[in-house]
Amino acid sequence: MSDVTVKVPFGTKCLDAALCFPASVTDVHTAVVLTHGAGGDMNFKHLVSLAHALAAHGFLCLRFTCKGLNLGYRVKAYRAVWDYLKSLQKFTVKHIIVGGRSMGCRAAAALARQLSDESQDAVQGVICLSFPLHPPGQTHAHRQRSEDLRGLPEDTPVLCVSGTEDNMCDKVLFEGMIKEMKGQVEVFWLKGGNHGLTVKGRSEDSVLDEVNLHVITWMSKQGE
Repeated sequence: MSDVTVKVPFGTKCLDAALCFPASVTDVHTAVVLTHGAGGDMNFKHLVSLAHALAAHGFLCLRFTCKGLNLGYRVKAYRAVWDYLKSLQKFTVKHIIVGGRSMGCRAAAALARQLSDESQDAVQGVICLSFPLHPPGQTHAHRQRSEDLRGLPEDTPVLCVSGTEDNMCDKVLFEGMIKEMKGQVEVFWLKGGNHGLTVKGRSEDSVLDEVNLHVITWMSKQGE
């Protein structure tokens, strides 16, 4: 497995990114793009752990840093990363799944919706880690926050991983929103998990292993 730092052109600047891929480079056909939430960067432990797990199971993972807090700006940056991935000559990527953590997965869902309007098979799925359905204590924002997820076409599968104690994702509201989605949605509720997907009384590594296993299992189903 290799983890290589790269620079992704974005307007007049570049975005910091990292490509993580298995040793058998020629056999990689599916790529996952990941980005962080409102805080942190591409080296956030959860993203690095998931990227390594994906590479260990034969997938390419490109994670990137974009610190802007404006969602529109984030989506433009995500689009630049998607374009970069499509242009890579070293890999024969046929399937791209976009995802992220918190605000990062909102940007992923927005990009997937935008791309689906342009081309039917631009994105093969979306991974949402701790989707921020609403700010803490402001559940009224859930309709606006979930608009892009609800707007995804029926041929875009979605995986959501959220903690049962996440103060930015009311479980009842979230499950109601999922019923409105057109495509196939799988939800894994991490028992006792907060918005950072940490669980009281459990080691961080054991939680990451559990989350990674769910993502890998879901990824494997997408190729069937």
